[in-house]
Amino acid sequence: MKPLEATSAAPQLDFFAPARVNLIGEHTDYTGGLVMPMAIPFTTAAHLNAAEDGRYTFSSDMFPSIRSIAPNAPSPRAGEWSDYPAGVLLELRHRGIQIPPFALHLSGNVPLGAGLSSSASIEVVTAIALLAHAKTTLPADVIALLCQSSENNYVGSPCGIMDQFVVTAARKDHALLLNTRDLTFELLPMNNKGLGNCRVVVANSGVKHSIAGGDYGVRRREVEAGQAKLRERFPELRDLGDATLTQLAECEHEISPQSLKRCRHIISENERVREARKAMLAGDPVRLGSVMTAAHASERDDFECSIEEIDFLVDTAVGLRGCFGARLTGGGFGGCTVNLVNIEDVNNFIAALRFAYREKFALDLETYVCEAVDGALARNAAQLTGSKETR
Repeated sequence: MKPLEATSAAPQLDFFAPARVNLIGEHTDYTGGLVMPMAIPFTTAAHLNAAEDGRYTFSSDMFPSIRSIAPNAPSPRAGEWSDYPAGVLLELRHRGIQIPPFALHLSGNVPLGAGLSSSASIEVVTAIALLAHAKTTLPADVIALLCQSSENNYVGSPCGIMDQFVVTAARKDHALLLNTRDLTFELLPMNNKGLGNCRVVVANSGVKHSIAGGDYGVRRREVEAGQAKLRERFPELRDLGDATLTQLAECEHEISPQSLKRCRHIISENERVREARKAMLAGDPVRLGSVMTAAHASERDDFECSIEEIDFLVDTAVGLRGCFGARLTGGGFGGCTVNLVNIEDVNNFIAALRFAYREKFALDLETYVCEAVDGALARNAAQLTGSKETR
């Protein structure tokens, strides 16, 4: 499908947003915890033309349907891909930002349903494009929050803030350590000492996941029930980001076994993120890989969001030469693993992992060797020059 030609007189403007992979810190971002993602080179592109028909139109290379919205007409959720960009449009308008009519066409190569945040990439590139079209801009945290609000309230997916934030604010050659409670962050170098001799290899199980589905929502409700009981017992706690395993143990008989396990994962995961930060600053891939593998065990056993294919990939990877650590990345129930691999062993690692996966499941394994790239704000800085920042 070609981009819609809204008007021959108006030039097309192009905007870009990356995907992301999370190195460590899973299911902590909706309880005030810590996450450590990085942006990766997969890209969603938004091609925008001013429209003379007075409407807002969305089209895509990835999906056949076209959606057109009249400025003053109600636009209920359609239950399809266009809800992601349309929800962002509505969030911007709710903030009082006047968006002139447009035709927006999306293209890109982010694998759908792989846990690499195709949805956040779509949302953020839409926000960047529409803000530029309106000749205004917003700070990174505000862009991320309105995109998250769109996905939560319009799409109906109970995601946290991590994906939208890193897709917006990431920087080249760095992972982003984000405190999801206050959105303060630290950029951690990916090429520091021994880490410079490593590569991040993402392995796509081919089992699609969706955080708009039921399992993710169930886990989140179990987490929130446990968090509420902890805060009742310890009023000084703001959320699980402040909690300790000792405090959780004191509430063991007051919460369900499921909530106990989910909260235990999150509290221990925050500690693992802190340990991963120390390993990155020291440039120690052995220490970082060990923490990543421990994080997977917690996701598998306590959060119970892994599946047979993912466990096989992790167990196989850590037994291969040059692999320092591996874990499930993303919301779970399918998707990808992230692996930290010595650069000299990357090709043999990929070949061996693909062979083992094909032998076990008769499936071809897609793998991606990823570097840390700029987020949408940095990548589109030239397009945003001259726009007036608002809050």
